[in-house]
Amino acid sequence: MSEQQDPRPESMVLDLEWLGDNRLRGRSGAVEIVMDSPPVAGPSPVQALAFGLAGCMAMDVLAVIKRGRFELQGLTARLVAERAPSDPKRIVAVDLRFTLAGSIPDDRVERAIQLSREKYCSVWHSMRPDIELTTSFEVVPSLAPAAAR
Repeated sequence: MSEQQDPRPESMVLDLEWLGDNRLRGRSGAVEIVMDSPPVAGPSPVQALAFGLAGCMAMDVLAVIKRGRFELQGLTARLVAERAPSDPKRIVAVDLRFTLAGSIPDDRVERAIQLSREKYCSVWHSMRPDIELTTSFEVVPSLAPAAAR
């Protein structure tokens, strides 16, 4: 019987368990997600990928802006993905728009997005290079409460 080796520190281990129908529970350490298709009990796998991309880039932008010690009061992101019309219906284009609330110079937000795209976002760098990615942003004084959006 062979022993399972510990993964390298930069490795990621995920386990999936079928829950019935098209639902899968994914676990990685203490983190858990349920994926479903159609997306009822959780996101579909493609939605999870899109959440991963938007989340990765948003976290990078947050880190860069916080490192600059700017007055950040809030951040939202909206991702719109275009999918191919035929199987495998992969993502072919992504438009990601950030809205940041606070007192942050536009050039610093542009630089944060650029660093995420070119250097930091491992999700983006794991996707096909022929996917068109457009980004934009606006800086507003404050964000409306979530219920008002």
